[in-house]
Amino acid sequence: MSWDLFGWFAIVAVLFWASGAVVGWKGIRPMVAVILTSIGLAVFFYFILCMWISLERPPLRTMGETRLWYSFFLPLAGLITYLRWRYKWILAFSSLLSLVFICINIFRPEIHNKTLMPALQSPWFAPHVIVYMFAYAMLGAAFVMAVYLLWFKRSGIDEREMKLCDNLVNVGLSFLTLGMLFGALWAKEAWGHYWSWDPKETWAAATWIGYLCYIHFRIQSRYSYRKALTGLLVCFLLLQMCWYGINYLPSAQGVSIHTYNLN
Repeated sequence: MSWDLFGWFAIVAVLFWASGAVVGWKGIRPMVAVILTSIGLAVFFYFILCMWISLERPPLRTMGETRLWYSFFLPLAGLITYLRWRYKWILAFSSLLSLVFICINIFRPEIHNKTLMPALQSPWFAPHVIVYMFAYAMLGAAFVMAVYLLWFKRSGIDEREMKLCDNLVNVGLSFLTLGMLFGALWAKEAWGHYWSWDPKETWAAATWIGYLCYIHFRIQSRYSYRKALTGLLVCFLLLQMCWYGINYLPSAQGVSIHTYNLN
């Protein structure tokens, strides 16, 4: 599978996601929205699978490849949320966010080759990154919900909407925790230690603690909606630093074992 075909697969997937979002927004036939979105996910995942086979490794090495997974998991997170809570807007929001990452990959293509450094050849590498990407997608959906409630919702914030944020964070943090455990096992195999407070690991810990603080704040201050949502925005900024911001920190240049690739 050639990367040059990505645009065609992405267009087909986005068309199905957009159709599912329109049907879901109208709320007439929920299962049709589910089917259309699922077909789009199947098309997109087929491209990822073919890339995996073609590269003879998981497509997880470059930022472009991780954006590929994020573009897949965002609509998946939206679909799961739609199936569970039937929010009409979630399919449209998740598809739109996915489209942003797809466009970045189309207009800023990156080098994809079969080269994989020894540290990335661990069997723990793929599950670590894939689980993390799903966690990022769920926490990204929580961020979108927080932005909507803080600046775009015309009426007051209610507990039902905050419950959605809580559920997204609970699921996202659970997978984030699992991803960190996989990462520790990978680090032990690749570098001989589970945790070293490398800059990347430090920001990962800060992100994890941030979302844990959000959960505890919601339990202790149930009706402080705006403070909780503001905290959620801060947590998402920490997540961005953990994901790719670390690559631009002077403290990580030539020191961090996680900045092996800046493509």
